[in-house]
Formats: sequence, structure tokens, C-alpha cells
Amino acid sequence: MVEVNSFEIIVGQLRGIIKHRHLDGKRNAVLILANELEINPLDCAAALLSLRFEGEVVSPPPPEIPIVPIEPLDLPPITLQRYRLDVGKKQRVNFETLQNLLIEESGVDRNNIQNVSIRNDYTLLELPDEMPSDIFLHLKNITINGYKLNIKRMKVHKPPSHKSSKSSRHNPFRRRH
Repeated sequence: MVEVNSFEIIVGQLRGIIKHRHLDGKRNAVLILANELEINPLDCAAALLSLRFEGEVVSPPPPEIPIVPIEPLDLPPITLQRYRLDVGKKQRVNFETLQNLLIEESGVDRNNIQNVSIRNDYTLLELPDEMPSDIFLHLKNITINGYKLNIKRMKVHKPPSHKSSKSSRHNPFRRRH
């Protein structure tokens, strides 16, 4: 095996040779050898180096890679939308199979499938609100255990306001006589 500092030894020897010897004849020899072997001069020099260090691994020490601190990204929270699927326990749907199907078919991140409630005849769950319409339409026709998902967006019910019922029926654009 090569000593730990063999690369540094080679570098030192080569510096001495380059500084104190005439290499014109050797350069020409490398070019002639490379031409004869139909390889580039760098490959020829590497092959000659391996003749000198037969069976030894000669490689430079790994470069020091500076550690660059990575600042955490402040991403806006993902808004979720409630959806209803026309499959449930009767159709032998389980959480893991449903989750894997949604990931595979829509590309949604595993962590963005939330609040899954598999009922007898249907399933309720939350997915990211920005679902593209083509993916939404695709999910309507996807089947699980032979049954279509038939995904539907659920309407968000706002809590009733504290205004009186008379004032809530007031239309600000209605003409007054």
C-alpha cells in the first residue's frame, strides 16, 4: 500500500525535476507515445505514472469543502381544501392504499394529505387548495378496488355572523325609492 502522504511525495519530486532538469526530450517522447497509442498526452502521462507506482493508488487528498450555512426557508403555509371521495370502508379502502394512490396519481406530497376520515360509503380528506383542474378531473376517474374516486370539493361553511337576519338580507346595490 502507498503511504498516506505519497501524493505529497510525488508532488515534491516532480517540482524538483521540473525545476532542475531539461524535459524537452521527455515531452517529445510523451507526444510520440500518445500519438502512437492514439490517446491524448494526459492519458499517456497518467499511464507512465502508473508504471512508476504499479499497484499503488495515487490520488490527491480530498479537497476541503467549506461548510456553507443554509438558512431555513420561510414558506407560506399551504392552504388546504376539504374533499369528498365516493369510496369508503364498503369498497375496502384503507388509509395507506388511498394515500399511495393520491401521491402516485396527483403528485401531492405525503405530508399534504391531511385529516383523512374513511367512512362507510365515502371518505373525507384535506388536500392542497391549489390543485390544478386537470389533476382534479383526473382524480375523478381514478379507481381504487374497482370503484371511482369521484372526488368533489366540499363547500366551506362560514360560521353565522352576529348581525340580525334583516341586515344580512340588505343588498347594498338595490335601488331605494
